Amino acid sequence: MAVRAVSGCSIFRSASTSSSSPTLFAFRCCPCHFSRRFSQFSIRFPIFRSDKLVPGHGGLQSSSVHSLVNSVMEELGALRRRRRVRAAAKVELTSSGGIVEDKLVNRTLQQGLLLEFKKDSERVLLAVAQRPDGKKNWMVSDQNGVTSSIKPQQITYIVPGVEKFDHAEISKFVQRAQENSDLALLEFAWVELLEKNKRVTAEELAEMIFGSVEPLECYCAHVMLSEDEVYFTVLETKGSRSIYGPRPAVQVEELLRRKLAKEAAEKELQEFVQLLKSAKAMPLDAKPSKSSWMVEEKIRQKIKSLESYAIDACTNDDQRKTAGMILRAMGMVKTASSALNLLINIGYFPVHVNLDLLKFNIRTDHSDEVISAAESLLSDSYDPDEIERKDLTHLKVYAIDVDEADELDDALSATRLQDGRIKIWIHVADATRFVQPGSIVDREAMRRGTSVFLPTATYPMFPEKLAMEGMSLQQGENCNAVTVSVVLHSDGSIAEYSVDNSIIRPTYMLTYESASELLHLNLEEETELKILSEAATLRSIWRRQQGAIDTATLEARIKVVNPEDPEPMINLYVENQADPAMRLVTEMMILCGEVVATFGSSNNIPLPYRGQPQSNIDTSAFAHLPEGPVRSSALVKLMRAAEIDFRKPIRHGILGLPGYVQFTSPIRRYMDLLAHYQVKAFLIGKSPPFSAGQLEGMASIVNMNARVAKRLFSSSLRYWILEFLRRQSKEKRYRALILRFIKDRIAAILLVEVGLQSSVWVSVGANVGDEVLVRLEEAHPRDDVLFLKEIVIER
Repeated sequence: MAVRAVSGCSIFRSASTSSSSPTLFAFRCCPCHFSRRFSQFSIRFPIFRSDKLVPGHGGLQSSSVHSLVNSVMEELGALRRRRRVRAAAKVELTSSGGIVEDKLVNRTLQQGLLLEFKKDSERVLLAVAQRPDGKKNWMVSDQNGVTSSIKPQQITYIVPGVEKFDHAEISKFVQRAQENSDLALLEFAWVELLEKNKRVTAEELAEMIFGSVEPLECYCAHVMLSEDEVYFTVLETKGSRSIYGPRPAVQVEELLRRKLAKEAAEKELQEFVQLLKSAKAMPLDAKPSKSSWMVEEKIRQKIKSLESYAIDACTNDDQRKTAGMILRAMGMVKTASSALNLLINIGYFPVHVNLDLLKFNIRTDHSDEVISAAESLLSDSYDPDEIERKDLTHLKVYAIDVDEADELDDALSATRLQDGRIKIWIHVADATRFVQPGSIVDREAMRRGTSVFLPTATYPMFPEKLAMEGMSLQQGENCNAVTVSVVLHSDGSIAEYSVDNSIIRPTYMLTYESASELLHLNLEEETELKILSEAATLRSIWRRQQGAIDTATLEARIKVVNPEDPEPMINLYVENQADPAMRLVTEMMILCGEVVATFGSSNNIPLPYRGQPQSNIDTSAFAHLPEGPVRSSALVKLMRAAEIDFRKPIRHGILGLPGYVQFTSPIRRYMDLLAHYQVKAFLIGKSPPFSAGQLEGMASIVNMNARVAKRLFSSSLRYWILEFLRRQSKEKRYRALILRFIKDRIAAILLVEVGLQSSVWVSVGANVGDEVLVRLEEAHPRDDVLFLKEIVIER
């Protein structure tokens, strides 16, 4: 059985009834509504009162309702017969009820006619024809008082029975038409016309349901037919005249189902929009939490559609459509930035939400399963390499890193041998003491590929507790490590080396700033640090002799405190890569990479050997440029992309090395961990766990994720630098180092106090390597926009 409710009434139809001849077997109506609707037709219905129930189709029905239906149908029939007599003079009906003249013959357009026309794709207006405008067009005055020229094809209906209509009366006519129109009447007509398999024009429908073909009734019928999407369909159209036919019952039932679903969806949308408006109006500290939008599934789906739209990551058309409807309902344009601003305004996103973090789908948390597995590893005190480890706890060990470093992978020791040569120990945290290839923790680390370092947070490759408490080097505690020891010749080349499992006790945890200060103080008790610095200098000179290129420059480092706040604290530091401590650490890490590559090659160990083809760069051609950021910028532009070979070392031209393997960051880089797996297996006399082919396949996935993480870091760093600049006074001056000219007087520059590269127009006379003063004009972090202007000082 199908049930359709309209304006307080319900028509019941049997689902088994033939689509061409449905049976109207029950009618239920609120008496007050029914009386109000039909009182204008002078219909009088007898009142039946009975408590007796009689069997009905599919259930029990009141006999009084059954009698009421008969009375309704009889009265409607009598009404139509009376109206036909009065309307015959106007419509001229045949005995079969058809119109004598051709139903599709259009009326000739003339002055004073009332017509409906299509203003644009969304608006239909009523107007009065005024005068011809050319051969075919007409000037009309519409219901808004606007006079315009329309084409014949814009006319959708000419109201019959009107000859000289006053356009000032259009608004009243429209209002009366709206009051008289009722789609419930359309449903009654559909039942009868479907039963008789008849077609109908607007005028015939008016006579049928209103008993009149007066202008108002005809226009009401036209409006109901033209707006109807359920009961009738256009069979034929000629100009402004159309013939409609009743749809089959099965089709109407399906359309009604869709209509009800659409109405329910629209209601649901409006309720959601009200939630958004309410949240938007709340003060910041009272807005709903992000998790509260996830409780109810329907709300969660809509908010996720907005989120996907904001980051341009919609997975299907439904998400795009849903987001578009929400934005339109909120009175906003359909753009990603609109969706973003809305989500920020309701408190779902913080003001400084990192969109790339969402867009790239970066894993910010570890699953409960991985965390549980990591905790089990921490509780297991067994060390398979304990017997083989060299005890190096007697060495003074320096761990040097940025002050906010969470994962300490490496540390350094040094001494001067009796023959004057320098011996260096590069200690690398032994992550493989806890994790084995193929384990659940290892697989998760491979999927991530790297730890992600952002100004706002760090997302470690391993679960935090395992990385920080188990793997990371700890000051004053015995720590498992893999130690690369090297003896240098006096020219900085490698004389001897070894790779061993070890145990160390880090003495100092230093920042680059504090290490540089110690070097500057030249303290006698810190002789080992001075030896490390001397070794770094030797290595730098030797590598340059082998063709290495110095690319040291200035780089910004930012730490954001409370990034969820609208105005979080931004701590900005500028690192000079030529700083003594940074030079020291960099040279020791490069030395370690050279030794591991040599070790792997000597023992036929498949490793990720990194190289960079010699670019045949004649560095003497750049000797005229100032050493530092200017020369580095020019050289970097000529460098070729790095390569990896998994069978043998390849030359790394930029570093000036015959081979190189990244080995010093196994806690934060999965490719370094792979190198540890391979080397550690060899040290205990086992075959490496991975072949060259397997390493290559794994590397393709890992390096892809590493590139995403690098891109994320760069975009996030730039965003916060621009936000830092946005907050500064517009009067503040910045030193800008000219790196090169891009076009005419537009120069690529480096903001010295900020560590950011940008561009600015500079005046005539400024050259590469010169410093100019600039001020900030505009900074828009979200749009990645920075405008600078040179400050020209009059001389």
